[in-house]
Amino acid sequence: HILIHHFIVPFTPAPITMTNKRRAILAIATLSYTASAFQAPTTLHSATAASRQSTTTALFSSPEAEDARNAAKSLTNDAKNPKSQQPPLSTLVNRVAVAGATGRTGKYVVQQLLSQNVPVLAMVRDVDKAANVLDPTNALLTIRQTDLGSEKDVIAALSDGGEEGKCDAAIWAATGFSDSPDQSILDKLKAVFGLATNAQATIDAVGLPALGEGLAKTSKGGVLPKVVMLSSAGCTRPSWSEEKKLALDGSAGIPIVRLNPFGILDVKKESEEKLRSCGVEYCIFRPGGLNDSWSPNQRPIFSQGDVAVGRINRQDVAKILVDLLSTPEATGKTFEGVSIANSEGYYPPAPSIGPALDRLALDSVNGGTGPSEEVVRATYAIMQQLLPGEKQDAAKLAMGQTYEQLDKDEDGRLGKRGTEDAPIRSTS
Repeated sequence: HILIHHFIVPFTPAPITMTNKRRAILAIATLSYTASAFQAPTTLHSATAASRQSTTTALFSSPEAEDARNAAKSLTNDAKNPKSQQPPLSTLVNRVAVAGATGRTGKYVVQQLLSQNVPVLAMVRDVDKAANVLDPTNALLTIRQTDLGSEKDVIAALSDGGEEGKCDAAIWAATGFSDSPDQSILDKLKAVFGLATNAQATIDAVGLPALGEGLAKTSKGGVLPKVVMLSSAGCTRPSWSEEKKLALDGSAGIPIVRLNPFGILDVKKESEEKLRSCGVEYCIFRPGGLNDSWSPNQRPIFSQGDVAVGRINRQDVAKILVDLLSTPEATGKTFEGVSIANSEGYYPPAPSIGPALDRLALDSVNGGTGPSEEVVRATYAIMQQLLPGEKQDAAKLAMGQTYEQLDKDEDGRLGKRGTEDAPIRSTS
């Protein structure tokens, strides 16, 4: 009610003109795109819910969106009802491949899957490290040394174990550079020291589309995502126009975007585009700042337009990535996510992320460009109010500085803004 009151009330006393109507509709549309669960769907008054659904459908509907929505409802038997039980993930997939399984997020992804009795193929570079990080005694876990920079090896890994052990879904939680021989030692050193990167040699650019191509022809139904990609909030911001960067400085001016270490955001953006074009059912999740000090089990706030800034714990990211495999409302969508603290139990995570994601738009709408600029800028205005700290000015942060340090005028671990002592190159 707080957000709806904030946007709608100012327009009520004004004369009913086309401009006022347009503003009111835009405000409602923005709430739909932001898709935060400030109140559970079941607590909405039926008339309000019907009005919102009608307005949102008129603005963002398309044949593809309607087909996906109908399929989602068919599979979940009313996905908007938190009491509606989805089938266990273990009954929906045969085996899930996890790329980056020993990483700081990937290890939690594996744990989540195994806890739900889902067979896992851990695609790793170092099997000895995997034996220490993961639980090799678990009968559901298979650890396979895999070169994620080799399309042939990635596709072969998906079929290891014959029909019974064949993977029909995957989670991409990896980032890095390939060991393939076509990347010279000089290129690797340049990448390590931030002097240059060869996007074609990154594992994201090779292994991710290979996963998509390998799973595109599997028999798993086309309603659920087959490939869930862990990307990064901010990956489109380096390519924004200067006008947009200035207007949305709270998103474009944050350290990860301003410095773009190793050009990783550009690599993520290109990898996203390759995944979308490879013909597989997919979902792309762009979390905000990954912070293990931020308590887990918080409420996620999903949005679109790549303007989200904030924090989220890796354990919550891993849970979301796994949940997306059984969430039909996520298929064909790209969205960001941060979390807000569950203060005194008032903002617990929703029983299902399906209702929130159902409000988001397919990547195919608006000619494949996603939300309009008006919606993006309205979403930005809302999301900036959810920033941690008191100053709520993410553009003033230095790399390695926390919001709490900014509030106290303390330097971060890498020094002052603009002089950060880190082996990275600036994109500004």
